[in-house]
Amino acid sequence: MRKTLLATAIGTIFALSACSDNTAPTQVTTSPAAVESTEVSSSNPFFQQSSLQYQAPDFNAINDDHFLPAFAEGMARHMAEVEAIANNPAAPTFDNTLVALEKSGEMLTRVSRVFYNLTGTDSNEQRRAIQSELAPKMAVHSDNINLNPALFARIKTIYDNRNDLGLDAESVRLAEVYYERFVRAGAELTEQQKTAIRALNEEHSTLTNKFSQNQLAETRNIAVVVDDKAQLAGLSDAQITAAANAATAAGHEGKYLLSITNTTRQPVLSQLDNRELRQRVWEASANRGQSGEFDSTPLVSRLAQLRAERAKLLGYANWASYGLEAQMAKTPEAVFDMLGSMVPAVVENTKKELADINAMIKQMGGNFEAQAWDWEYYAERVRQAKYDLDENEVKKYFEFNRVLEDGAFYTMNRFYGIRFEPRPDLPVYHPDVKAYEVFDADGSSMAIFYADYFAREGKRGGAWMSSFVGQSHLLGTKPVVVNVMNIPKAADGQPTLISYDHTTTIFHELGHGIHGMFSNVNYPTLAGTSVSRDFVEFPSTFEEDWAQHPEVLPNYAKHYETGEPIPQDLLDKVLRSRSFNQGFDTLEYMSAALLDMEWHSLSADKPLQNVNEFEAAALKKHGVDLPAVPPRYKSAFFSHSMGGGYSAGYYAYMWSEILAADAFAYVQSRGGLTRENGDHYRKNILEVGNSRPTMDSYKAFRGQEPTTDALLIRRGLKTKVD
Repeated sequence: MRKTLLATAIGTIFALSACSDNTAPTQVTTSPAAVESTEVSSSNPFFQQSSLQYQAPDFNAINDDHFLPAFAEGMARHMAEVEAIANNPAAPTFDNTLVALEKSGEMLTRVSRVFYNLTGTDSNEQRRAIQSELAPKMAVHSDNINLNPALFARIKTIYDNRNDLGLDAESVRLAEVYYERFVRAGAELTEQQKTAIRALNEEHSTLTNKFSQNQLAETRNIAVVVDDKAQLAGLSDAQITAAANAATAAGHEGKYLLSITNTTRQPVLSQLDNRELRQRVWEASANRGQSGEFDSTPLVSRLAQLRAERAKLLGYANWASYGLEAQMAKTPEAVFDMLGSMVPAVVENTKKELADINAMIKQMGGNFEAQAWDWEYYAERVRQAKYDLDENEVKKYFEFNRVLEDGAFYTMNRFYGIRFEPRPDLPVYHPDVKAYEVFDADGSSMAIFYADYFAREGKRGGAWMSSFVGQSHLLGTKPVVVNVMNIPKAADGQPTLISYDHTTTIFHELGHGIHGMFSNVNYPTLAGTSVSRDFVEFPSTFEEDWAQHPEVLPNYAKHYETGEPIPQDLLDKVLRSRSFNQGFDTLEYMSAALLDMEWHSLSADKPLQNVNEFEAAALKKHGVDLPAVPPRYKSAFFSHSMGGGYSAGYYAYMWSEILAADAFAYVQSRGGLTRENGDHYRKNILEVGNSRPTMDSYKAFRGQEPTTDALLIRRGLKTKVD
């Protein structure tokens, strides 16, 4: 995902249950007779493997009434399998314990992957109700596995003897991962402590689900309705038509609706001439989740406290210390040092940008200092003045289908030899979704890929990758992967013209996609993107820079009407302008990352915090409290942090960008877009998943640990030295 949640990339059910930051499966107490009846099992598509290629879900056969019975049966089967492993009278072996666990939970994995992907991409009232019902039960199921003493005793025996069992390196790694997950989940706690952590986990699961549902509901409610078309001056005719259609669909016939995306900054702010409307849009974004029916501030303060209490039970000073121990960064201090070392230069750069913006305001006749809702609008005017660049003119050369097929797919073919072939015969979960079959360089079929790129009602904001089926040689499964974005779709019959930022996000998300599709490991727990948070964004960020590569960009950046390639002078302006506004971009991200770390550095003895006061104090503490540059996410809608997936982990994007920039520079030094480079990168980074420590993978690819030089150059904060 690109500066958004990576999505609930659901791995195996056991891997989920062992990961404290994800919503885990649970045991549901449902009548066995009802669940196991022939009628239910024969009509419910989740009771058996899909007959479609690579077990891709048969969305034509699935309806919402199938989910709860499938979860109930799947959880019951999974728990029976786990109990049989834990209570096996035979001495623990790698095969009868860890391999058996890897094979367990097949049905629960199947229904979980479909359900949680759909709740993010195509939610509805019934699915949200099911999600709320499942949340606490899933936490119970997770704990019933993680806190099972007999099961942990077997895992510990294998772990203690892992180097004497004749295991290959990947199997040793699996033993280490299982042991670490169980310990971090509380397997070594006393029974009294386990009871306490069960209660915390159940409450945490309920509250994170409530937080996520609040975000979805609030996004629908805060869309800005405009009565007068004249107020939309600055938008293109296509955007105005789309706003009118959106308003009609929402029951506001004759009006115009501006949807709110997931970040504090709203893309439309760069175009709207009407300052009052800009302020309305910005405030709708920045103030969401702070009052009314979907007020998330009590959830934020309690979630931070819950995590601190859980960390204390597990022997850590705070949640950040607990979370980072399993990451590349290792300690909160390392993250604060990394971000803090950049603050002075970034703030100085941002203040220079602010001075330019205020000068532009005065030049255009304004008599005010720039506010947060002014930044994007006047920054675009500064950009135009500096680079003579019109964003609407640029978009004419970035038509969606060309970007995807002649840009991203073309790059994957050049670098890795793979190709994407449309599969219109495969059922999809929404008409906007397109299915592809992916073929390797030797012509063999390797994966199914779903492309779900357009914004719609029922889809949460942001961009992410997830999987319906994971890769595993042990299970004989091949990847079924989905990329999701929220690109505004053009009106029927009109081409969808996108920004360069959306263009690079397509490359980014496909980087996550191929990380899943190229996985080449035995065990599902170690497959694909099942790596640390501060490594998982590296392969995706690495792919972004191909979007502007001189062998790639001319292949897709063509005028949507004439097919003429983007003029060199306009292309030069686009590329030069990439370093523009980097102070703002970097500061809003760093502010959010520091805010996330501060929330999760609270100790368990701290009282519930006033969200707005805490946020203001945290930003001031680190010297990033510029009113015109708010954090990319404010606490009340910071899904990465408060939703759980990236709690104490939002810094990971910057950490991963260090790896990505260093790796991309290294590839360019070795000849750039060649199959030799692609195969080397694929073999050492993309195929291995978590089958070895991630820094070992990086050094196998690069020959050394990364430096920050390439990152500073990438962000325009340092001049390249030849």
